[in-house]
Amino acid sequence: MYITFKKISVFLLMFLLVTSASSLPTSKEGVYKKPKNTSYGIASWYGPGFHGRRTANGEVFNQYDLTAAHKTLPFNTKVLVTNTKNNKSVIVRINDRGPYIEGRSIDLSCESAQRIGSITQGVALVKIEIF
Repeated sequence: MYITFKKISVFLLMFLLVTSASSLPTSKEGVYKKPKNTSYGIASWYGPGFHGRRTANGEVFNQYDLTAAHKTLPFNTKVLVTNTKNNKSVIVRINDRGPYIEGRSIDLSCESAQRIGSITQGVALVKIEIF
């Protein structure tokens, strides 16, 4: 049995489609939920200097978790953050307060920023969908 590059490519494409579709917010019935609110803003990220410290909700910050800080959203709110430049998205859970720099809307954990490709730039214009 020969495995060709084409077979591997098809498998990887199918895998990516299945895993990306399954990460979208869904209801208990498995149906995609429409966002309650959509906005655009600037996302920054934080990580190494805060890793292991307490967040505003009292849990220990882990820069590798898919979490974020927001000034007003309730803790544990799920938010779909999409980088408008490359269309990469990540679902994060609000567990902290911030960002405290004027003009910024959300502060992503290091891992969350990595997933949307905004680590190098430090900030990104994002679409924020609240579920």
